[in-house]
Amino acid sequence: MADSILSETSQHVVIEVWTDLGCPWCYVGKHRLREAIADRPDSDRFVLRLRSFELNPGAPKTPETIESAFIRSHGGDAQIVVQAERRIQALAQSEGLAFSVDRLNANTFDFHRVFQYAQEQGVGVEFFSLVQDRFFAGELNPFAPDALAAAGAEVGLSEGRVREVLAGDEYAADVRADIEEGQRLGVRGVPFAVFDRRLAASGAQSVDGYARALAQTVTDASAGAA
Repeated sequence: MADSILSETSQHVVIEVWTDLGCPWCYVGKHRLREAIADRPDSDRFVLRLRSFELNPGAPKTPETIESAFIRSHGGDAQIVVQAERRIQALAQSEGLAFSVDRLNANTFDFHRVFQYAQEQGVGVEFFSLVQDRFFAGELNPFAPDALAAAGAEVGLSEGRVREVLAGDEYAADVRADIEEGQRLGVRGVPFAVFDRRLAASGAQSVDGYARALAQTVTDASAGAA
């Protein structure tokens, strides 16, 4: 459901999405939002900005299977997460999205630091989307520095610079700033989309749900400009 968030009027409609790399609903929601934008005649009016958020900041840096991560965090029967993965796999595939259930799980903070570097270079959305799409397709291990550096090069980043960022702690403050700002806006889970600082939508909406949010935001922006 959309919640009111005050904003100043702007010519472009900025859509900010707090998101995490390994979140299946973030992956599905991103594609639904892009479809909703592409379906509008004024699609070039919308500017998508991704913002960092960690769903599981306590996850280890060493990659583990999704089942192992579930047992470590929750205990019990790993079949619960396996069944959930199969359900979202079927849903994603019905929407034309590749979805591997054999993905690895690990701490995403270092990925977010590289993403912040990509943001600085003007290719944040392209970098994030490329890595996430290939990760869910089972084609890329985002926890391997060489793979992440190669992905960065595909969107115009320096491979050497990506490795430098991964080897240090640069952009950590930027990641934390995104997370803290999201929490101030009410983000408790992702995806969390904020439309022009006017409306917020928590969770992966349907294409129609995102379309309604876009239409409402444009209406509110026009009313504010009048």
